[in-house]
Order: sequence, then structure tokens, then C-alpha cells
Amino acid sequence: PKDLLPYLANASYGSVLFIDEIHRLPAAVEEFIYPVMEDFRVDITLGEGLNARTLNMKLQPFTVIGATTRSGMLTAPLRDRFVHHQHLDFYEVEELAEIIRRNARKLRSKITGDAAVELAKRSRGTPRKANNLLRWTRDFADVKNKGEITKTVALDALGMLEVDELGLEEQDRRYLHTLVHVFSGGPAGIQALAASMNVPPDTLEDEVEPFLLRCGFLQRTPRGRRITPAALRHLQTTLPEADPQRRRLLF
Repeated sequence: PKDLLPYLANASYGSVLFIDEIHRLPAAVEEFIYPVMEDFRVDITLGEGLNARTLNMKLQPFTVIGATTRSGMLTAPLRDRFVHHQHLDFYEVEELAEIIRRNARKLRSKITGDAAVELAKRSRGTPRKANNLLRWTRDFADVKNKGEITKTVALDALGMLEVDELGLEEQDRRYLHTLVHVFSGGPAGIQALAASMNVPPDTLEDEVEPFLLRCGFLQRTPRGRRITPAALRHLQTTLPEADPQRRRLLF
């Protein structure tokens, strides 16, 4: 709390305090900002024991904005103190392409419109991912094409990263191939999948599965993970013929 106090004390009327990843706030900090959010007041405790006293410091009215990708991890008292709750969706390809073109100008890199679209398609709807791909492609273009990012250069750079047209990376495809060829399409438990891939289960749950679920390539069922027909079409593969009964159950 003492690290936060200078920001609160110096906040001017109508200013904004933005707290990113707010679900990771320590409990002591949460309790400290409760009166700030409700009454624009900071309670400072001076002294200890019987000699302790509380000093109330009034603050200028300002706005608190919290951002998180895990709203379920917020404590109820903190969540309820926010008046407005907004859920943001992923960016569209056109929006990401505009972000890529804008950031390319900041990087002093020349990029064609179709190259920006190709990068946007593979960015999973996330600007941070788009910026990472742009920087990688910029470095690739500096070596291969005197710094100009064309569609051909972008495709070559993305091919070196093994990022396909939907944004799937090598780890994503490995997950799907394991589900197909080791578990015949599923159902398979996350522990079994993780052991087969030699990857921690939380890595699969946090980094791999969310995008596959969003693409419609994976189903989470009470019995385990199942691959979908859309994933098989994307991989251009089929389920092993050795177990036709399992295949009939899947489809």
C-alpha cells in the first residue's frame, strides 16, 4: 500500500488510475483501495498497538480502471466496487491490419496492405501478437528484402516461424496430432495428453487449448478432450482406421 499512496495522493481531479492484471493484487492492497474507490479517502494508520491512530486523507475524485483476463479470480468485494463491467472481444482482421500498418510506420518499416492483412490473420485477434509478428517480419525483411515487407516476404517469415494461415503454431498442431494419432481423436484426459507431449498440463490449459477451443478444433467433455471434424479438415488428416467404433462415437 505504501507504494501506491504517492499515486493516489498526487491524482488530480478527473484523472485515471489504470491497474492492469488486477486479479493479482495482494489482499492488503485490495483492502487499502476499498475506501479510495467508495469515498475517495485513504486511511493511514500511524503508530502501533494502543498508540495507533488512523489519519483520513481526502482525495480528488478520479477514475479507477482495472483490466484482467481472469475476472473470476477477482474477489467479490473488489469486483462489486466497480460500477461498470465491460467484456472486450477479440479484434477483427481489419482492425489488426490497421494496427500493424500504424506500428510499421512507427518502426519506420514499409509494409504493403496485403502483407498487413496476412499478419493480422495469424495474430489470433490480439494486438500484442500482431506486434510480435510484425517485429519478426520486419527483421526478416531487413535481411531478405532490404526492409520492405511484402506479402511474399511476410509469408516466408511466417513460414519460418511455422505459423499457419489460422495462426496455429507448432505446439498447437502437435497437440492436435497427439490427440489424433495417440488417442484416436479422444476423449483423452489432460494429464495423459501432457504426459504424451512431455509438457506441463497447465501449459496446455493456459497456452494451447484456449485458441483451439475458439477455433472450434477442440471439445472439452466430462470424459476428456475430443478433436472436432473441423480440426481434422484443417490438418488434412483422418482418424486412424484401426478403431472404427471410436470413430463412430466421435462423429
